Amino acid sequence: MQTKAPLITPVLIAGSVILMLGFAIRASFGVFQIPVAAEFGWARAEFSLAIAIQNLAWGIGQPIFGMLAERFGDRKAIIAGALLYALGLVLSAYAITPGQHQMLNILIGFGIAGTGFGVILAIVGRAASAENRSMALGIGTAAGSAGQVFGAPTAQALLNYMPWQSVFMVFACIILLALFALPFIRSPVVATRAELEESMGQVLVKAIKDPSYTLIFLGFFSCGYQLAFITAHFPAFVTEMCGPIDPGGMLGAIGITSTSALGAASIAVIGLFNIVGTVTAGWLGKHYSKKYLLAGIYTARTIAAAVFIMLPITPTSVLVFSAVMGALWLATVPLTSGLVAHIYGIRYMGTLYGFVFLSHQIGGFLGVWLGGKMFDLNGDYTLVWWIGVGVGAFSALVHLPVRERPTVAQAA
Repeated sequence: MQTKAPLITPVLIAGSVILMLGFAIRASFGVFQIPVAAEFGWARAEFSLAIAIQNLAWGIGQPIFGMLAERFGDRKAIIAGALLYALGLVLSAYAITPGQHQMLNILIGFGIAGTGFGVILAIVGRAASAENRSMALGIGTAAGSAGQVFGAPTAQALLNYMPWQSVFMVFACIILLALFALPFIRSPVVATRAELEESMGQVLVKAIKDPSYTLIFLGFFSCGYQLAFITAHFPAFVTEMCGPIDPGGMLGAIGITSTSALGAASIAVIGLFNIVGTVTAGWLGKHYSKKYLLAGIYTARTIAAAVFIMLPITPTSVLVFSAVMGALWLATVPLTSGLVAHIYGIRYMGTLYGFVFLSHQIGGFLGVWLGGKMFDLNGDYTLVWWIGVGVGAFSALVHLPVRERPTVAQAA
């Protein structure tokens, strides 16, 4: 009989450190929208497309790195991811054309895949007991949120003292520091005899033929669309559309005296509230149906986005929306990954979740790219917001028919 693992383990701590550093960098790219476009005189869509390609490469790379980790070892996959991440950042610092930025963001996207949720959460999930798995996945996801808290403000602060190219170099060094956590990544493959007797191909075919897997895949699309659009465009949106900030008010007292500073701070607020949201989602996933929790989260996101865009954009509404959206931000990740593990087992969780995450990143590509394209065409982001409201409602509905029961015998 399998001995239950404690909730807080060296694997969970090390995985959380890697996610925190990787997502601190990833969450900061929206801060570079205006500086990069202003330096080269590019249309907004050019750098937006680079970030969109990054999201798509991340999605394509996620199942690839999941399979690499399960075939050759978790640590080798993480090392490859960190090196690609750093190389993409360094080369991007020397890029001077939109095409160069866009192509180099393929490297960055693959780097995020190798150091991100698909690989790390699979490691955390395998190392945790069935009783603690949902909570452990929530804590790991919250670590990514912690990185988001300081990633964008750090980028904005560094831009006050150095050009964006130098900030990219600093970030390349930071992602390499994540490799110091590797000695603690020792995740056992805890699986039943039935899981071990099935090959990766057999499990994939079984999942693809299962309508529930398709529904989970489709449902994750809107999460990527909404999150990537906000991460990439919200700082610029707030900078250009928000009402004036009172320097003598509360925001001024804490050093936020411009809408650009508020835009960066809003990403940090999302990350801060997301820590609470993801840990709470992990706890709720242990006690309640994951598919109904996911439907509820997507419904709440839909309502929050619709209300925000219909009201005047003020510093108060920006912070309230950031807090509400933050509580719902990555709450879908421990529930979706946990749902995949619950239904299909943990032996090939990284690969199966990786393919589901591809849908998330296809949505992310469209959210970022459409944001830049629609802004250049219309001068605002209104249409992109309403598309996000529509796909959010769609995701709430498609989770309801998911059959939430294991397809193989689960480990004791």
